[in-house]
Amino acid sequence: MVRMESTAKICLVAGATRGAGRGIATALGEAGHVVYCTGRTTREHRSEMNRSETIEETAERVTAAGGTGVAVPTDHLDPDAVSALVARIRSEHGRLDVLVNDIWGGDSLFEFDKPLWEQPLEDGLRLLRLAVDTHLITSHRALPLLLENPGGLVVEVTDGTAEFNAKYRKECGPFFDIAKSAVIRLANAQAVEIGPLGGTALSITPGFLRSEAMLEHFGVTEENWQEGAAKDHHFALSETPMYVGRAVAALAADPLKERWNGASVSSGELAKEFGFTDVDGSRPDVWRYINEITLAGKTADTAGYR
Repeated sequence: MVRMESTAKICLVAGATRGAGRGIATALGEAGHVVYCTGRTTREHRSEMNRSETIEETAERVTAAGGTGVAVPTDHLDPDAVSALVARIRSEHGRLDVLVNDIWGGDSLFEFDKPLWEQPLEDGLRLLRLAVDTHLITSHRALPLLLENPGGLVVEVTDGTAEFNAKYRKECGPFFDIAKSAVIRLANAQAVEIGPLGGTALSITPGFLRSEAMLEHFGVTEENWQEGAAKDHHFALSETPMYVGRAVAALAADPLKERWNGASVSSGELAKEFGFTDVDGSRPDVWRYINEITLAGKTADTAGYR
């Protein structure tokens, strides 16, 4: 078991409204940290995704978990808005220890199983703006503050490991594929640039995430989520957003976090390394299942990977 650092950290989770971002923010709160929760959906305004989850709710979950949640409405495509956010963090705390880039917003902007020329072009370009430009803008503005103290951590949240994404994900289409691969590449770039300055940057992917939208898609709730496996047996390996959240919290607490610089990791991989579990006490490892079973054309009981 890796010894963990316990000092409260100042964290920014960009894209904390729902899903993985909300889980990461909450788990950082569970570890006792101060977490700035940003996004475009507030109790007064909804983003183009038109969902009900808000950054205020996320901040409240952070505080209820034991940390300090701070909701700051931010459009991460607006450099001035991000600069104002970083200036506020500097004014209130004088440092930034953890930056999590989880901005996405592209669920409705691509179509499965359609080639490039059949994808809506404007939607695809918007997806790339939301999923890649936002990460670049946020890091561009936040890294100077993060690098003022050694030990800063940058986590780029993506979908899929570097190994898995090395092959074109045809079923998702080019815009999704480029976005998720670009985030991994951005983590690598930041690792090269901030590693020598005392920082650590890496990319992380959750597994089969039971986000709010995914629960709705399967017609289940968190209380009866296992029923979703009747529609897709892979759903038996799904995980809550808290699982990837605890992975990020473990990375933030690792006194030897620099060993992860430039890495591409999954929540399941880090669960084995650090010993944490999902909220139900299990350790699902969907990416190992995909590599060992699905891609190999084998059949196996998913229970062996949970």
